[in-house]
Amino acid sequence: MITSIKYHFALLFWVAACSCVFGQNPVPARAQQSPFAVTGATVHVGDGTVLDNATILVSNGRIESVGAGGDVPAGYETVDASGKEIYPGLIALNSQLGLVEINSVRATRDDREVGLMNPNARALIAFNTDSQVIPTIRSRGVLLAQATPEGSLVSGTSSIMQLDGWNFEDAAVKADDGIHVHWPNRNSYNWLTGRIIPNERYDEQERELEAFLEQAVGYCGRPEGDGERLLKFEALCDVIDGGAKAYLHAEEARDIQAGVLLLKRMGASPVIVGGYQAHLIPEFLKREGVPVILGSTQALPAAQDEPIDQPYRSPALLADAGVEFAISHEGYWQQRNLPFVAGQAVGFGLDYEKAVEAVTLTPARIAGIDADYGSVETGKSATFIVVSGDLLDMRTSNVEHAFIDGREIDLDNKQAELYRKFKEKYDRQTSR
Repeated sequence: MITSIKYHFALLFWVAACSCVFGQNPVPARAQQSPFAVTGATVHVGDGTVLDNATILVSNGRIESVGAGGDVPAGYETVDASGKEIYPGLIALNSQLGLVEINSVRATRDDREVGLMNPNARALIAFNTDSQVIPTIRSRGVLLAQATPEGSLVSGTSSIMQLDGWNFEDAAVKADDGIHVHWPNRNSYNWLTGRIIPNERYDEQERELEAFLEQAVGYCGRPEGDGERLLKFEALCDVIDGGAKAYLHAEEARDIQAGVLLLKRMGASPVIVGGYQAHLIPEFLKREGVPVILGSTQALPAAQDEPIDQPYRSPALLADAGVEFAISHEGYWQQRNLPFVAGQAVGFGLDYEKAVEAVTLTPARIAGIDADYGSVETGKSATFIVVSGDLLDMRTSNVEHAFIDGREIDLDNKQAELYRKFKEKYDRQTSR
């Protein structure tokens, strides 16, 4: 008994000691107190338009006006951004940001549920605004993220979150924007043999997924109040009615086609996530009106007979074919590289402003928040960043100011703190 008490006291001591090692996250910014103007910058609107020497007027958290030149009204504070670049706040789709803190520590992971069918699992209520990863991501210009559940065939419901909130309620921009459906993989990698092996249960899993979705259609079509409430089916009703998106995670062209046709037969509005082979079926995607959330360009080819630069060129191929697409980067802390993933595509044929649009306005359109976010336009939320250098170039990108709904966000973070700490250490050593 005494040993047990000593053990628990020791455990509490070390937990307390470890919690003091890391600093607290910056306090969320206050609501905009007074109007301000940002002057002299080059504005990348987000829709392909570029404005030189522009002035942005912001009041009550919204963009009052934006245009080349222009005078600053009396009573407006001024942020001189001469020689700098302004972009809309980047939007990270298909992200586990706020759901995972340390991937190897199970207690800090809240991105999945057990079981194969979990449409009623809501990422919204698991979103952790105190994550120490979030401030690091913000410092790269990512100001909104789609908190997305993982795992199983139907993993749950995502939500669009702004990255400077006290809790998940005030961080939510659009709650429960869609259900995530994972089409079964035809193959898997065997780590023991180092070989790709076929999924022997592929046909069974496909039938299981189709049967579950058909049952949901039947449940949602029944008279209101008829029978027992089934939350797993009820969570799909908004998708079947078209009020929320059906995010279909699929890579191969044949699986994309099969999944889209199944979801459309249900009455859903599908969006492809991943879409590695989407460039092979552009006419199908355009005919069906299905947008694509591409996976990272910073990847290796999926097949031995593909060009080594295939992942880099996929965005340009979709753009040339007229397919609507956004660019994403899987994971959570990896989202800090989102602008550079878009920049990688620019180096392989994608127009620069189209790359900016693929991480700003197009994600906003896909998520259904483009009335307020995704571009620097009059009447929209004042959610944008001021950058010295090129946002999409890791060598020069430096985000100096970030605003969410007109609130200037503190860009300090744990990694910046560690940089200052050890820079000071080595500065002292060299000055001896």
